[in-house]
Order: sequence, then structure tokens, then C-alpha cells
Amino acid sequence: MIVELRNPTRRVELDGPMAVTALLARLGIPREAVLVIRGGTLVPGDAMLEASDRVEVRSVISGGAR
Repeated sequence: MIVELRNPTRRVELDGPMAVTALLARLGIPREAVLVIRGGTLVPGDAMLEASDRVEVRSVISGGAR
């Protein structure tokens, strides 16, 4: 599986299948700190990712109106 990470931008190739939570644990990233996207769709933490998947991991950014 190909994992595109942002901040800093980098690409990692990992063997699959594996759950989203296992992927993030392997990368040392807290689940609540990121969004995992596959094919333009948000992927829940309990979803399985296949070896052929290409996913993007984006940091959660919060903000508000002034």
C-alpha cells in the first residue's frame, strides 16, 4: 500500500492488508490527530486497508470564526 503523508510531505510503502488503526500505530501517529482518505473518501479507524490501496494521511486542522 502507498501512504501519502502531509506535514512533512512524504510517501511510504507498506505491506497490507492492515486496519487503519494498525497503520497509524506503525507510523507513530495518534488517530485523533489525522484524517485517513482513500479514493477521496474519509476512512474510519476500524476499516481495513488492502495491499493495493493508496491512502492519504492529513493532519486535522481546527479553527474558528472570530
